[in-house]
Amino acid sequence: MRISTTIFLTDETITPVRLARELQQRGFAGLYLPEHTHIPVERTTPYPNGGDLPREYTRTLDPFVALAQAAAVTDRLTLGTGVTLPMEHDPIALAKQIATLDHLSGGRFTLGVGFGWNREEAADHGVTDWRARRDLVLERMGVMRALWADGPTAYEGESGPGVRASHAFPKPVRGGAPRTLVGGAAGPKLFTHICAYADGWMPIGGAGLSRTLPELKERWQEAGRDPDALTIVPYAVLPTPGKLAHYAEQDIEEVVLQLPPGDTATVLKTLDDYAQYV
Repeated sequence: MRISTTIFLTDETITPVRLARELQQRGFAGLYLPEHTHIPVERTTPYPNGGDLPREYTRTLDPFVALAQAAAVTDRLTLGTGVTLPMEHDPIALAKQIATLDHLSGGRFTLGVGFGWNREEAADHGVTDWRARRDLVLERMGVMRALWADGPTAYEGESGPGVRASHAFPKPVRGGAPRTLVGGAAGPKLFTHICAYADGWMPIGGAGLSRTLPELKERWQEAGRDPDALTIVPYAVLPTPGKLAHYAEQDIEEVVLQLPPGDTATVLKTLDDYAQYV
C-alpha cells in the first residue's frame, strides 16, 4: 500500500521544495495539496468541522505553483490536488495548467476534484447558484476533457460556455486525462460524478467504506465501467496501525495521511512518526 501525504502549505509552513525532497528521500509515495483562493471576511458559511476556521485556510499556497516546485526537485514523488475546485476556474486555463504540470512531471499528477463548502468564496468566482455548482463542475470537466482529447474535440455546455474544437497541447501523459479522483461525502450525486469522468473516489478520513463502497461499485458497473479499474484513495487520514490494516484488507492501494500545517521541525517530526507506515 502506497503512503502519500497532504498538508495545508502556507507562507508560514515548511516549503514545498523541502517537503518534497524529504518525502521522496523517506519513501513516501505522494504529495497532495488543497485549494482555497481566498476567504472572505464576511462569511456566514460555517466551517464544516465545527468551531473557528483554522488559520491555514486563509494563507494557503496556490497548489499548482507549489506542486510545480515539488515536481522540479523530485523524480518519483506523485503530485496531486486534494482538491481542485473547478467551479472557481476558467476551465480552458485550468486544463492548460493541469496538462502542463502533468507533462513536466512525467505523468505524476493526480487531479483531485471537489465542490467546495465556502459559499462566499465561490460567489466571488461567479458561482451564484450554490445548488448548481455540481452541474457546473460536470460541464467544466467536459470542457477540459475535450481539450485533453487526442484530436480537436468540441464540447457544448448546457448552462455555461463550452469550447470549440481546438489544438491544445501539451496533453496529459497517459492520454485522455490525468488520473482523476473525486472528493466528498458518499451519495448519489457524488457517485454520478465519479462514474461520469473519474477514476475513483477520495473519501475524506476514509470512515464507513464497508457501508458505502458496495453502492459505489454497483453504480460504477451500471455505468459500464471496468469493475477492476475503480480506485479508492482514503484522504486526510490520521493513521493508526489498525486503520491501515483495515484499508489493506479492502485492497486499498493508496492512503493519504494528514500532515500538520507546521514549520519544518514540526512536519519532519510527524514524518518520523509516520515512518512506521511506509
